[in-house]
Amino acid sequence: MVFLRMQQHNVLILDFGSQYTQLIARRVRELNIYCEIHPYNHPPKNQSEFKAIILSGSPNSVRGKNVLHPELSEIRGKKPVLAVCYGAQYLAHFSGGKVSSSNTRENGRANLSFIKSDEIFFENISEGSQVWMSHSDTIKELPTNGELLASTKEVQNAAYKIKGEETFAIQFHPEVYHSIDGKQLLENFLVKIAGVAQTWTPDSFVESTVAAIREKVGNDKVVLGLSGGVDSTVAAVLLNKAIGKNLYCIFVNNGLLRKNEFENVLAQYEGMGLNVKGVDASDRFLSALEGITDPEKKRKSIGNSFIEVFDDEANQITDVTWLAQGTIYPDVIESVSVNGGPSATIKSHHNVGGLPDYMKLKIVEPLRMIFKDEVRRVGASLGIDSELLGRHPFPGPGLGIRILGDITAEKVRILQEVDAVFINGLKEDGLYDKVWQAGAMLLPVNSVGVMGDERTYEKVVALRAVESTDGMTADWVNLPYEFLQKTSNKIINQVKGVNRVVYDISSKPPATIEWE
Repeated sequence: MVFLRMQQHNVLILDFGSQYTQLIARRVRELNIYCEIHPYNHPPKNQSEFKAIILSGSPNSVRGKNVLHPELSEIRGKKPVLAVCYGAQYLAHFSGGKVSSSNTRENGRANLSFIKSDEIFFENISEGSQVWMSHSDTIKELPTNGELLASTKEVQNAAYKIKGEETFAIQFHPEVYHSIDGKQLLENFLVKIAGVAQTWTPDSFVESTVAAIREKVGNDKVVLGLSGGVDSTVAAVLLNKAIGKNLYCIFVNNGLLRKNEFENVLAQYEGMGLNVKGVDASDRFLSALEGITDPEKKRKSIGNSFIEVFDDEANQITDVTWLAQGTIYPDVIESVSVNGGPSATIKSHHNVGGLPDYMKLKIVEPLRMIFKDEVRRVGASLGIDSELLGRHPFPGPGLGIRILGDITAEKVRILQEVDAVFINGLKEDGLYDKVWQAGAMLLPVNSVGVMGDERTYEKVVALRAVESTDGMTADWVNLPYEFLQKTSNKIINQVKGVNRVVYDISSKPPATIEWE
């Protein structure tokens, strides 16, 4: 269920499987313009409601056997279209132009050596502007009625438009930060050419979403699973603003929370006006996870246990109709191939997907189409405390996916203690707010050590701290050596069962933020 359907549909992004498709959406949202991603082969029925269309890149080749053929008859020549990379090659290859394999793979930084200066599309962008290329095919000849707009030293047809249409095509990726003027180019296309209004703001989101919740839910009762994190908290406050006393919040202790988190989170919600019930289901979750080592099976087990607990609790509420979740856009993107499209599935999320037949609750997900940083801005618009909004993301499966291998109560205890030392240390040293997400991983290996005069053979833990905007990409944080040294000493000295600490210096991509 997506409440944003009630809003004016501003920009439609058709996904051909590019690793950068989500970044296009991020860039468009930064312009205060609402957009949606849909797979090229499953576009929305109401395409006429969108004011502009963007065709993404793709790992596929227009010259290969697995050509991705979009149906463009409803939009080509009728709506402003921006074709990026594969989209630009597709329009050229199948409209009278020619695409061939590049002599060398064109990947990385390039500079625009020619720009058609009187073209609005390149307004406020000068020759020499750096762009980011990522393709193995190149456009040798423009399509019928194609007009050259820009070139680089290596790529003659870096940008073109179709005469008689508001159709523009570029071989480079404006959504990538390495394209210095990428945001300006998108603004030129969306605002100056397509005339899209820049009205996508936190306040407008709150207003329209609250109205949509009231219309959809009516006087029905809603049960919401709180986690203590930003997403579920913002979802709860939104729902509470819309339906008040008909919202029933449940905070479940799955036995995989941080140290003392169950008690701390319940106290946190006091005074927020939310109706919250705490449920300790630790034994239930840990029993269900016994002997499971496969990451996806662990996620599924945790998700299934959540559903069972919610079902039990919902049955204690008379006439409850809806189950609310704090699902956000990256959860959806990483769990499914963007609405059934060509993008690769990375991992499943416990809060994404349908419910089993026996659970007769409908799903309401007010944050499903927004990114993490947007959730925080919406939370600020709702007046939620900045300390809560600044809290690091924590995975829904909790420490269950930070304990590699099988899960036991003892392993949970060890990791809770390690995590507490790490997170408290970040706060004490003024580093917490400089990190987007941090946590510790308990590795499925033991290492030899010496403590006193005795040989030890104990656990290894990995510390992880990343900086990011929305979790789609992330870089590891260069924490001070002095801090890492102090933290390592504290962990080894204070946490029984650990004798070695390592620090993860992998970025996303190619790694993910979590290890499982």
